[in-house]
Amino acid sequence: MTVTVAIDLGYEFEVKSPYKDVFDVLSDVPASASFFPKVDKLTDLGGNTYRWEMQKVGTAQVNLQTVYASKYASNRAKGTVVWTPVPGEGNALVGGNWKITDKKKTTALEFKVQGTVDVPLPGLMKMVVAPVVKSEFEGLVEKYIDNLIQHFGGEA
Repeated sequence: MTVTVAIDLGYEFEVKSPYKDVFDVLSDVPASASFFPKVDKLTDLGGNTYRWEMQKVGTAQVNLQTVYASKYASNRAKGTVVWTPVPGEGNALVGGNWKITDKKKTTALEFKVQGTVDVPLPGLMKMVVAPVVKSEFEGLVEKYIDNLIQHFGGEA
């Protein structure tokens, strides 16, 4: 049996770096991924598609490794980086986007991510497992954003 946990997060913030520098990092998947915590392996599957393998979390008896693939598309003129889930790769489906806006002295960012993670546990465990998985995912995303803010010279 598996428990499916839905994830839906959104963040907005501004950084001190110029638009070009921000877009260049966020549209380069390996560069952007280098700021994401607990990535065990990032594999280029070709065609702007990458498989993410996260580090295992949990205890020796019960642990979870999230694995998924997403296809990326970036548009410098529109200020977007969009990723869509690739079914059949791993135990999660993850999609989302960056919206990057040049504010002249700062760069505004909107980050959205949605997805599902399948956890191999009985359905009765959902009430216990779902909040833990959501909290772990949210913590990783918040650390990712903090790492990017530091890289881009701080929040504006």
